[in-house]
Amino acid sequence: MPLIDHGHLHYGENKVQEAKAKWTNLKSDKPNLKLHFVGKLQTNKTKDVIKLFDYVHSLENIKQVELLSKYEKEFNKKIKYFVQVNIANEKQKSGIDSKDIKNFIEVCKSKYDLDIIGLMCLPPNVESTEKYFKKLLDLKSSSLSELSMGMSNDYIKAINHRSTYIRIGTKIFGERK
Repeated sequence: MPLIDHGHLHYGENKVQEAKAKWTNLKSDKPNLKLHFVGKLQTNKTKDVIKLFDYVHSLENIKQVELLSKYEKEFNKKIKYFVQVNIANEKQKSGIDSKDIKNFIEVCKSKYDLDIIGLMCLPPNVESTEKYFKKLLDLKSSSLSELSMGMSNDYIKAINHRSTYIRIGTKIFGERK
């Protein structure tokens, strides 16, 4: 992959099976590569996520937390997590309600020993995403260092709201086939 040859180290995937096929050998050959899981985490894929990925951007419920913690221990591997926030309280989207974030993070850290580093959101598909980026920034506590927000169509707005991780696959790699 040309980007790897130019020194780019962080990549995101939203499908576990595709990631396994694409990245297992690459990560063995280049252990400095960091792989981010940015899709909806299915419980039957949790073990594979722990084995292959270094970050999960879609932590959203205690069932996931329990399994991730179990497999971290089983494989003696720590990964970094972003809590997915349902920033606009959309029924069709996943994520923690903003009023429950503090308690959820506390349980993840104290009871399950997960390394929660930040918050992630997928704002509604509207013209003005800035108000949602601002809301996520306002929700970030001082104990969290990262924000994962912004995609190919709004990443500059996200950066302007202090996003530290952006997801711009389409702009780089083109539309998915």
